[in-house]
Amino acid sequence: MDRARASADRWVAGRYRRLQVIHQEDNLVSWSGEDAETDRPCLVQRIELAEHLGARGAREAAERVVEAHRRVGALCPSGVATVIDAMVEDGSLWVVTEWVRGTPLSELLLERGRLDRPRAARIGLGVLDVLEAAHEAGVTHGELSPGQVFVQDGDRVVLTGFGTAGTGSRPRLTAPSYAAPEQVRGEVPGPAADLWALGAILHATARGRPPASERSGPGGFDRPRPSVWPGAWGRAVRRTLRPDPRDRPDHETVRAALRRVAIGDCPGPSTTRSRAHDPCARAIPADGRRGGRAMLAGTALAAGTVTVVVLATAHGLPRSDGPAAPLPPRSSAPASPEVPGTPGPDSAAPSPGAESSPGVPAGFRTYTAREGFSVALPEGWRRIDTRRVSDLAYRIVFGTRGDPRTLAVTHSTRVGPDPVAVWRDDVEPGLMSASGYDRLGEIRATTHQGRRAADMEWLAEVDGSRFRTFGRGFLIGEGRGFSLRFTAPAGDWREPANEGALATFLRTFREPGGGPR
Repeated sequence: MDRARASADRWVAGRYRRLQVIHQEDNLVSWSGEDAETDRPCLVQRIELAEHLGARGAREAAERVVEAHRRVGALCPSGVATVIDAMVEDGSLWVVTEWVRGTPLSELLLERGRLDRPRAARIGLGVLDVLEAAHEAGVTHGELSPGQVFVQDGDRVVLTGFGTAGTGSRPRLTAPSYAAPEQVRGEVPGPAADLWALGAILHATARGRPPASERSGPGGFDRPRPSVWPGAWGRAVRRTLRPDPRDRPDHETVRAALRRVAIGDCPGPSTTRSRAHDPCARAIPADGRRGGRAMLAGTALAAGTVTVVVLATAHGLPRSDGPAAPLPPRSSAPASPEVPGTPGPDSAAPSPGAESSPGVPAGFRTYTAREGFSVALPEGWRRIDTRRVSDLAYRIVFGTRGDPRTLAVTHSTRVGPDPVAVWRDDVEPGLMSASGYDRLGEIRATTHQGRRAADMEWLAEVDGSRFRTFGRGFLIGEGRGFSLRFTAPAGDWREPANEGALATFLRTFREPGGGPR
């Protein structure tokens, strides 16, 4: 790689001196640098901005970078570069971070061509952990490439580039070869686009090049051959590269496959994060307050269903620092697979005979989750997605094929004392950048089965369709809380079936160990 030294008078904002080029790709150049005010080393990155942004848009782009890194760093401080400064100068966005020890993955691939599978898997696990933390914080990277991944000793990783997506005229500003098909089509990228980019990076570690193919034209890509990616590992990588983002696997499915390779294809791997290679392992303070309020408020753990809207997640282009883009389910899309290595699922059908229980209307059955809570669901509904954040929180999505409606149940062991403030301070700032976002009325303090609670309703546009979400968050004591979020097409919201379903969910939900109140 060219390591030409920049001239001594190359300064940014009169403070940051560029020294040596360490990485270069389309519209992105990274230098080692020095901070003249602190005499500390730094990383300086220049990103060419699209002309159409104008002065105001450029300033907002710089603000988004700072905010995106702050939000991800709050959950994963050792896995994301700390931004010192971001500014616009000479038509470019300049991002200055603390010096990142390590080597860009792009350089490793340039020097070695390919990486062995266990090492590629370890690096992939580190990237996945940072991405999951970002998605929990409501941030989609959108520009992930080997040049944004710094590999440290022990194959730990540090990511840069959060908040830069959407600042250029092309679907991908820095590395088009790692753009997901939906980004090439100009669609809103969500967490599934980041997983596609991760799959493309893993593809590059095995074959020496990303799956994007010049021969197949814009948006085309080569699927990895089974001989390159055998077994469960290969299936997971190939699934991340599926054209439809709704068909890609979730974080835990990919993690389980990568761990099998990283630890030598041992049977029955745990799907939890490996603390030996988890860059977010130190993100939970001693008092255990990591991201609790945000989890109750609507953590962005997009799963390719409208339920992401229920979780207060919606993506607002051109910004990429908002929560992730929800995608409506298709009648032909299969339910999310169970995660390998986890306990068996709850019964696909709710408990038999419960439809005659007091308070459960005809057409509903009581569903008791293995986490201990229960709720009456429409017949045919089942658990379609499960996400966990360490031992602090989980989110479970319920629905069925062919039904655009979903219910999400989120639990956290660390929540703030004011449910209204949770919606106002943690949810709405991210929603305001969503396409077609419109809050309906005020955030209302209320009670839920005698508990302190708050309700919020909003509209959001998903793939040209309007969806409406009702969210209720409530406290259950000792810093713990639940939220229930019901999403349905806005045009059908007043249908008796929807009003009845929402009323049933609120009336029949029972927390673990809880009975009628």
